[in-house]
Amino acid sequence: MTRLLTKPLLVLGLLLPGAASLAQNAASAPSANASIDQRVTALLAQMTLEEKVGQLNQYSGREVTGPASDRKSTLLSSISSGKVGSMLNVKGVKDTREIQAEALKSRLKIPLLFSLDVIHGYQTTFPIPLGEAASWDLDAIRLGAHVAAREAAASGIHWTFAPMVDVGRDPRWGRVMEGAGEDTYLGSLIARARVLGFQGEKLGGTDAVMACAKHFAAYGAAIGGRDYNAVDLSPQQLWETYLPPFKAAADAGVATFMNSFNTLNGVPATGNSYLQRDILKGQWHYPGFVVSDWGSIGELVTWGYAADKKDAAQKAIVAGSDMDMEADVYSKSLAQLVQDGKVKMELVDDAVRRILRKKFELGLFDDPYRFSDEKREQQVLADPQNRAAARQMAQKSLVLLKNERATLPLTKQLRSIALIGPVAKAKRDLNGSWTVDTDTTRITSLYDGLRQRAGKNTQLLYAKGCNVAGDSRAGFEQAVATAKNADLVVLAVGEAWDMSGEAKSRTDIHLPGVQEELFKALKATGKPVAVVVFGGRPLIFDAIADQADAILYAWWPGSEGGLALADVLYGDYNPAGKLPITFPRNVGQIPIAYNQQYNTGRPVTKPGDIRYKSAYIDAPSTPRYAFGHGLSYTTFKYSDLKISRPQLKAGESVQVSFTLTNTGKVTGEEVAQLYLRDPVASVVRPLKELKDFRKVSLKPGKSQTITFTIDQNKLAFYNSRLEWAAEPGTFNLMVGSASDDIRLEGTVELQ
Repeated sequence: MTRLLTKPLLVLGLLLPGAASLAQNAASAPSANASIDQRVTALLAQMTLEEKVGQLNQYSGREVTGPASDRKSTLLSSISSGKVGSMLNVKGVKDTREIQAEALKSRLKIPLLFSLDVIHGYQTTFPIPLGEAASWDLDAIRLGAHVAAREAAASGIHWTFAPMVDVGRDPRWGRVMEGAGEDTYLGSLIARARVLGFQGEKLGGTDAVMACAKHFAAYGAAIGGRDYNAVDLSPQQLWETYLPPFKAAADAGVATFMNSFNTLNGVPATGNSYLQRDILKGQWHYPGFVVSDWGSIGELVTWGYAADKKDAAQKAIVAGSDMDMEADVYSKSLAQLVQDGKVKMELVDDAVRRILRKKFELGLFDDPYRFSDEKREQQVLADPQNRAAARQMAQKSLVLLKNERATLPLTKQLRSIALIGPVAKAKRDLNGSWTVDTDTTRITSLYDGLRQRAGKNTQLLYAKGCNVAGDSRAGFEQAVATAKNADLVVLAVGEAWDMSGEAKSRTDIHLPGVQEELFKALKATGKPVAVVVFGGRPLIFDAIADQADAILYAWWPGSEGGLALADVLYGDYNPAGKLPITFPRNVGQIPIAYNQQYNTGRPVTKPGDIRYKSAYIDAPSTPRYAFGHGLSYTTFKYSDLKISRPQLKAGESVQVSFTLTNTGKVTGEEVAQLYLRDPVASVVRPLKELKDFRKVSLKPGKSQTITFTIDQNKLAFYNSRLEWAAEPGTFNLMVGSASDDIRLEGTVELQ
């Protein structure tokens, strides 16, 4: 069974903090044995209504990630008078100290929380979260979040708006790049790993930051894959598919939640009491606080859910939105709503209490500047181990989609390589969207990586060929000539960094511009063509998928991406990434997530026999690349499936074991995957659901016995009454290398 980290992990000399190490760093309370709750209560009793409302306001500082408020000119005076509880987009020791000093001029000297979108790195940029998820490596993902937190915390940041734990099944949605893909089980494990990486197991360490689980909830199901859009979702799907990663984050101790821009069945999430009061703070007993997304409280008016901003403030605070990010609605209306008796003081007190508790847990009342140490900032940001960790994560994120005739890895016998394509020398594009540090001098391009690795005996030729977007073919002639002079072509294509991300939804997710035409021209030379595809989402590339000799999906691999790609292209690291999201053949197949596939009343049972069956008449129903797909430079054999007992009862478990053997010539890692299907149930179940996986490394010729444990919980689902239950019957067990590459099958019966 896949295990989550519960103890400190030392990787590359970087300690992932467990409870013990964090306890040593935690600030001691200045008053003798006073608990944090007692200190919060004492402070709350001293606060005026206006000061309480002040703690619920967050404003952006010196950068903008959304529509700006009109308070820039008066922001400093608002901070010094206690009318601001948090700032975002203020970073660096110098600036955070300067702004914190303004907060300490206020009557009660309540420190600010400094927050930032540290999504996949601070100064050192890791692969985008979707790329990290392709590693299926929870330890590495946790380490990446820890490095990001360590750098951010050293620069005065207390709080990141990550991880995004939305289940993303629609590749048209630009924000799939921020999450862990389409699977609930994998996404829940990654949510926990990232929370523990950002925070450790307890707040208070100066090498950690508060995490934020977003976007609560079901943002990944936005209609049409369009940002800021409505969501229409059955309660059963909400609970079974979209809520579990949030519950995993809450169970891991995530400090904050962020609500989402979407409506859920007609009610905007920001004003949704069912989500925030009933589920999060009610059933889950969540002790942290909820921050709105940028301006989303004010957008209750635009949605048509609130009559005006005063009405929006009332609906949001009643629904459980504790902090107002950049809408400037609470500051103008909330105090009056309390005085008019329209909002109970208890609701305001509860929201303020939740926020103050986090400030105490971070130790900010003991030392408001404890995260703003100039010496520590210089030391941490200069630590070479951060870049080493990013390079390792980038290696693990790369997915080998195709490799005909062992085109890869590149060999020393190649006298010349033609590196062609619009992303071959790109730097900014490798970091992708949601990047804090945009200094391209710290980014290694694919060209630079290959030039360093190729050595003196291999000539590296270059031609751009075309741009990422646009229809100019002016560079084709030079690219073809360059290819003809080389032994092999490496073609670097993909999206530019700003083509996926927030507000980057697309109806056409084909490879942009004329890049596929460039590929066809190069392929016509007769030279082997290995294609490296960069992007923030699954892309469609028909000709490349059909005709390329090898395809390596690089996502946006981060600042060390060029070196990591060279490592993999030359075989210094054997690729082991697996897709965390399905790649469609065309947009018309969407939604095509593997666990959205059902048998239907008229399934296709014979290839080609689609008459009056659930199928398309103009394209296959199967994806181009399935969830879990990813090749290696070696091969693996699955054999000797054993099930410890054919039946189990409530409270019992069954062990499913098999032998995994490396049948190739090089050491490699394999992600062995366990899928289950409940063929007869009170609610029709998907054809496959991931229930466990194990990533193992094997030397050539070596074998290992892998065991998965199946218990009643793994067989359970939410029925039509929203009861989490396992129904008696026979379950199909499937073990394989991908969701469409099942190697072993068996059954188990729940009595």
